[in-house]
Amino acid sequence: MIPPRWVWHLRDAQGDEMTEPRCPVFTNRFDAEQWLGESWRDLARQGASVAELYNDGTQAAAGVVLSTEVAPPPR
Repeated sequence: MIPPRWVWHLRDAQGDEMTEPRCPVFTNRFDAEQWLGESWRDLARQGASVAELYNDGTQAAAGVVLSTEVAPPPR
């Protein structure tokens, strides 16, 4: 039996899918989400604006916005 494949697809600010940086393939969702939690700052610095999680070629969740900008506090 082949384990499920979880992979992040990255999009730039224009919404185009990025070919670099490459994301590893994971056998479970937990590991994929943990990796993104550890890597999102570096990915954002490399131009990624959104990360979309796919499971065996099907999008598994809404995209995650990657931004290193701090939002102003609410007034």
